[in-house]
Amino acid sequence: MSTYAIGDIQGCYDSLQRLLERCAFDPLNDRLWLVGDLVNRGPHSLETLRLIKSLGPAAITVLGNHDLYLLMVAEGGAKFRGKDDTLQEILDAPDCAELLDWLRHQPICHTEGEYCLVHAGLLPQWTAARARELAREVEAALQGPNFREFILNLWGSEPAGWSDDLSGWPRLRVIVNAMTRMRFCTLDGVMEFKVKGKLANAPAGHIPWFDLQDRQSADAVLVTGHWSALGLKVTPNLLALDSGCLWGGHLTAVRLEDRQVFQVDCSPTEAQPLKR
Repeated sequence: MSTYAIGDIQGCYDSLQRLLERCAFDPLNDRLWLVGDLVNRGPHSLETLRLIKSLGPAAITVLGNHDLYLLMVAEGGAKFRGKDDTLQEILDAPDCAELLDWLRHQPICHTEGEYCLVHAGLLPQWTAARARELAREVEAALQGPNFREFILNLWGSEPAGWSDDLSGWPRLRVIVNAMTRMRFCTLDGVMEFKVKGKLANAPAGHIPWFDLQDRQSADAVLVTGHWSALGLKVTPNLLALDSGCLWGGHLTAVRLEDRQVFQVDCSPTEAQPLKR
């Protein structure tokens, strides 16, 4: 059995199918670990959701910011942000309710052995085990009977840092923002959400979250996506897998057992113009 960790798909269904062929993925014997952002911007979000859902226990996906955005739009917690959104086909689908119910029952963080699967990253105060505990708080709200209230209070970038004293919606919002939106933060773990680009674009006083020398999750291997400008980054304790498929780059898989890298070019019909 092999486990293939795959970067952000974002509706690039054709590219995903070619990558699975490249890996010789067998759902009866192998597993997929997906870093989130299954949907949006690419042209085939509906097909992507249906495929991953159909794989059952052979696929583990964590939620990314675009997946949560889909749930927010569906529940009235957010409006479409622009013409780049490609979620309407899901909302119009006859199996929309089934797909969204499945999506909101996916974890926001998954730990197994030495690995921690999360879309964006972890704040420096959190070990992988602590992150999994905090993720359960978010998942309980998202999967519970009052999930719509949670969705309606999810939006926002404050508070920007962690404190064990946080409670209620601010506490859950920090957990979600770290695990699905973070790129740069201060040495104390205060997050910055406006800058998205390359490492050289780091705001003054901020560094990439994974470069914090004293982060408590450094003894785990973090498997992440979210940061297309970073590209594929493989270190002893980090597998950053968003290689910008949507923007004409590659869709990447790493086989966890031996760290072999598999890549396919983005399908020409799926690539979007690169935003500067």
